[in-house]
Parts: sequence; structure tokens; C-alpha cells
Amino acid sequence: MENNFLFASGDDIKNGLTTDIYFMRTLKILREKGFENVIVNAEFTPSSFPKNYKWSIFAGLREVLKLLEGKNINIYALPEGTIFQERDYYGYKTPVMRIEGPYSEFIIYETPILGFISFASGIATKAARIKKAAGEKLVLSFGARRNHPAVAPTISFYAYIGGVDAVSCIKGAELLGIKPTGTMPHSLMIIFKATLGDHTKAWIAFNEIVEKDVPRIVLIDTFWDETEEAIKAAELLKDKLWGVRLDTPGSRRGNFADIIREVRWKLKALGLDNVRIVVSGGLNEYSINELLRAGVDAFGVGSAIANAPLIDYAMDISAVKVKDKWKPIAKRGKLSGRKQVYRCDKCFIDIVRIESEGVPLCPVCRGKMRPLLTLVMKEGKIVNGAESPKRIRERVKDQVSRVDL
Repeated sequence: MENNFLFASGDDIKNGLTTDIYFMRTLKILREKGFENVIVNAEFTPSSFPKNYKWSIFAGLREVLKLLEGKNINIYALPEGTIFQERDYYGYKTPVMRIEGPYSEFIIYETPILGFISFASGIATKAARIKKAAGEKLVLSFGARRNHPAVAPTISFYAYIGGVDAVSCIKGAELLGIKPTGTMPHSLMIIFKATLGDHTKAWIAFNEIVEKDVPRIVLIDTFWDETEEAIKAAELLKDKLWGVRLDTPGSRRGNFADIIREVRWKLKALGLDNVRIVVSGGLNEYSINELLRAGVDAFGVGSAIANAPLIDYAMDISAVKVKDKWKPIAKRGKLSGRKQVYRCDKCFIDIVRIESEGVPLCPVCRGKMRPLLTLVMKEGKIVNGAESPKRIRERVKDQVSRVDL
């Protein structure tokens, strides 16, 4: 073990090595007692949302489908990137996905399935909240260093789906089909200062050496006052300078918004108001508003997205097939029966109903509602293939525009 990193491989996950042991024991009992082929309907619903969350984004379906491909099951799910509330219009918990098929086909995957959708939904939802707060300003995901490197590409993937405009993680950007985005670290200026006595030569070197299609954004809080560094950077790089970035630790920066206002004002006074201001360090959806008003053009967000609170889901059997007929049955506190979620696109409200009840009318506008849970896997085959990250991102963007934080 000392020669390996501590993470599970794809084969480990598919072989059930990341499951909770009691599922393996349950599978053994079912096989020994002749219940291996019992068909169930298992539903995934949110147990709770993080504090102050009014809505969440369903994400992680891509991994679920990849894990269960080839299994003799059907899966119905919300389209990836769908906004949903913890409870519907009448207060019932909202199912985001359900699996129909022999329980033995997927029993050992309950643990990783919940992990996939809980983690991905948490990342996508936090990214969407932050992008909602930032509005039309750029949001960059800088979170690769804030979590285990094995999941850094996952964070980038679902942060982008949630709405961030770019990611710094190289592998994450590769999976998304976009270019990675980033500026420069403080270490670059420190080395130039120590060896050449002038950290501003690092900015010149960056401009000389880095690919021409990379925006020239320089870090301006390494040694001098931020305003003085911003003006110096503009003098040295002239029209090549896209923007300046402030990444000063909270313990040193005082009133961050006031520092940004000063930088913005003095640049403008010198006719340099085309220089954009990028900020990073300890940002979240609550701190962005004041910085927006101070004049920030782009936000680099790390920890808030990479360590986003999970969306807590549970999987529960809600029906069992007995003699070719579905028998509604669920444990105490859960709702039995095979369900469908309906949405009124006009009023943007949802209703959960037993599938056999049919399509309801919207209780507000009396218009016809549409079903949200759609067939995404039939007898182990993925239906219609995976959607592109850009398409899912557009779905999120459209829905987020209709809700409040």
C-alpha cells in the first residue's frame, strides 16, 4: 500500500469495493434464500439541503449511468442539471431518480451511486449559487488544491456544469473540452525578487514566454501596495495587460472592498479603466455582492466550490414486484409506490404523484404539467447518450435565472 496513492480505481468501484459491507452480506442472504431475482423500485430523494439552500441542482447522473451500464435495470431520472426543491408544492419529498430491476443487480452500488450524486450535486449547486451572485461577471474555479487530487477533475467538471466560466485544473478542462485558465502564483514574483531584485520582471517574463492567447493577468499584492503594483503593471505591459489579480490573505488585506475601490479609482484616473480587476481568496456567494459594487470584474473561487456541502440523498425501496404486480411498500417515514415528478414550466413548481395517477394540472395556473423523470437507461442500455457539459450548463443557467438565492 505504501507504493500507491489512497484512492479507488474505476475497477474497484465497479467491483463493489467502495460499498458498505452490509450490502455484500445482504446480497449473500438474498442469494441463499432464493430472492436474487426479486424486482424492486428504488427511489433517490433528498434527505435534507444545506442551510439556507432553497434549491439544488441534480448532478452526477453521468457517473451513475457509466457504473450501471450493462445491468438488467431501467433508470428514470431528472435531466442532469435540473433545479429541484427538497419538497414539492404540497410538501412531499422530490424523487430525483429511480431504479427498477432485480435488486441483486444494483444492491452493491447504492453506496457509490449516493456518493456520485451527493458530491456532484453539491459542487454544481454551490457553483450555481456563486455564479448567480456574480451575475454576468466571470467566475473561475480554482479549487483543485482544496480537495483530493483524484477528484479534482470531478470538481472542475461539475463546477462548470453549475455555471463557472472556466477552470484551472488541466485534467478537468480536458474532460470539459475547454482550455484551462489561470494567472500566476506568488512564487514567481518571489523568485524574481530574490534573484534579480525586482519582482516586476516576473510580469515581463510572463508576457514574453506564456502563450499569446492566454490573457495577461498579473498578481499585484506580493510586495507593494496593491494600487502601486496595479499602476506599475499597466505601465510595463501597456495594452497587453488584460487585468490584475488580488489574492491577499484576509489577515493582511483590511477592508478588501475599499482596496478594490482604490485600485479601480486610481487606474481610472490615469485612463486605465480598461484594466480588469480579478479577486480570489475566501470568496463565496455571500461575499461577492459588496465586491461587485466595488468594481470587481472576475472572481476566482476555490474552497467554497471544492468543499461545497453535499446534497444529502437517500435510496429507499418504495415498491416490490410480487407475482408480476407492483406492491407499494416502504419503510416507516418514506412514501410507497412508483412516482413521477411533474413541473409547470410557467409557474416553475413541481408536484410528486404516484405514477398511475396521471398528469396533473398546475394548482396555480391550471395549465398542464410535464413529467420530469425520464427513461435514461433501458435494460442496461443508455438512452440517447450523455449530454455535453455545455448543454447541461445552459440548462442550469436558464433555470437559475428563474430562482432566488
